[in-house]
Amino acid sequence: MLFWSNTKNQSCPVTTRPSGAWRYQKIVYSLMFDCVQDTLKTFPRNDKKLGGVAGFTAILHTHSRMLEYHPHIHVIMPGASINMLTGLWRKKTGYLFNHKALAKVFRAKMLEALVDQGLKLPGDCPEKWVVDCKNVGNGNKAIIYLGKYLYRGVLQEKDILRSEDGMVTFRYQHAKSGKYRIKTVSGEKFLYLLMLHVLPKGFRRTRSYGILHPCSKKLIKFLQIVLRVNQLRMFASKQKKRPVITCPICGAEMKIIRTRISLPLVA
Repeated sequence: MLFWSNTKNQSCPVTTRPSGAWRYQKIVYSLMFDCVQDTLKTFPRNDKKLGGVAGFTAILHTHSRMLEYHPHIHVIMPGASINMLTGLWRKKTGYLFNHKALAKVFRAKMLEALVDQGLKLPGDCPEKWVVDCKNVGNGNKAIIYLGKYLYRGVLQEKDILRSEDGMVTFRYQHAKSGKYRIKTVSGEKFLYLLMLHVLPKGFRRTRSYGILHPCSKKLIKFLQIVLRVNQLRMFASKQKKRPVITCPICGAEMKIIRTRISLPLVA
């Protein structure tokens, strides 16, 4: 599995400043997805060991750990591809793609797409962007990690420590040290930071491509059968056990063998 993110060491004003990308959110975010798709569809086809059609899931994030505006896309991608003509499944272990080559191609596609849309590029846009490429094994932890972002929002309630005298204090985990740090801002600033990450109405922040596209259900089912994929394996350790039901008379453990739903009352 590949965990891929188009984070950058240096900030490009076109894609990180609220006055730039935020003003044209729907256009810029859509272009980011399109360029990621073009890049990651090209590399597997041209790769000597893969040479086929791959699949991947992309998730848009717009915030940093400090809630600052930092749009980027995370991608989870199997280290394998399939030949659509022969049905041959080919795998690649270890280092999947060169991260410098990915960054160079993505940057070129993204800047060209912005120009084609009539958006003006800033003069101080960095010449080098950084793509972070990691091998995450079977991908279970990466899927669970990214899945949490889809439901808990940009900041968990437990991380808001205080709200006093018009000031809000929250904590965040530092990326390099892994330790929690504290930040205090005014209530207006706090609301501003949250509103920066409200997506345009109807915009989908999670998209799948290639063999993982929703239109490839038959192919996905075929691969699950051939590769003997247990879809519930990654959630086995996360599932909570059902509380034990004991018999009120003898105290023995009881099992649910049948449930019945009451019929609606007819007026």
